[in-house]
Amino acid sequence: MRKEAAIAFAREALGLIQSVPIGIVPLNERGSDRSYFRVSWAPEGSAVLVRYDPVRPENALWADIALFLAGLGVPVPRLLRHDPEACLVLMEDLGDADLASFAGVDWETRDALYRKTLLAVHRLHSFPAAEFPSGRIRLMDPFGPDLYRWERGYFMEHFVKGVCGIEPPAALAAGLEEELSRLAERLSACPLRLVHRDLQSQNVMVRGGEPVLIDFQGMRFGCAFYDLGSLLCDPYVDIPEERREELLSLYYGLTGPEQDRAAFQDAFWEASAQRLMQALGAFGFLGLRRGLPAFLGHVPSGLANLILASGRAGSLPLLRDLAAMCRQALP
Repeated sequence: MRKEAAIAFAREALGLIQSVPIGIVPLNERGSDRSYFRVSWAPEGSAVLVRYDPVRPENALWADIALFLAGLGVPVPRLLRHDPEACLVLMEDLGDADLASFAGVDWETRDALYRKTLLAVHRLHSFPAAEFPSGRIRLMDPFGPDLYRWERGYFMEHFVKGVCGIEPPAALAAGLEEELSRLAERLSACPLRLVHRDLQSQNVMVRGGEPVLIDFQGMRFGCAFYDLGSLLCDPYVDIPEERREELLSLYYGLTGPEQDRAAFQDAFWEASAQRLMQALGAFGFLGLRRGLPAFLGHVPSGLANLILASGRAGSLPLLRDLAAMCRQALP
């Protein structure tokens, strides 16, 4: 993207006259086919410009989803301008603080942010599927057996084989496929909810003590527990066991009598295991195929969480065994 074209787009979107100087600097690279830039102008104005690759169809969905979520009262960045032909989005600047950046502060501060995040996510999950304006807003295909199959294949190729160098024995591979196919069936039987799809700490910005969700272009219908697993078994941060249970209790209290607590817990750990397979596959792909080695630094915590989740689920002994093999294979 030419700097002059980006500045011209921002100037027009913001209504700034030519005499107002505009600066533009790239922001940290993220694991997506999008480039981020901070646009600033005198005296103290700023916004974030995104250039996205239309080859990934979800990238073009962000703007319409942002407007929809804002209408629901879900905290998201304010859309300033979208040019679908140029594949450019201008949005409000939320700063640089995200949930991950609070990992080293006291739990009381973090707890308040996580509780507010869960309240915002529950607002998303509570939207009635029958009322979704599908004729006006396009989403990616919903979660189902095919997507869950793709996620576990992604995990096997890019993490188990790519990062750990493990080729599971035929008997283990066959048993694991059967075990994970049954997991996909159970997750597919969950009530359909709108889910963020990538609800981890780096996708929750914090501004003025309030969480704001970002990177929701992959939103689709699926199992709400997938989002809970993304947030509460997040490889980017450590959440103490007792604190995770407290946050789960908060969300359980919001859901009403949909299921008993034991079934709720089982569903959480199963969905967390599924999500962690996807995350570890992404770390392998981004670290080894895309040349972003920083993602490999999150493998140990992601793998530890997968061992925990597959063990707690009780229905995933072969996945737990494979995860333990992977831990032994890592340097």
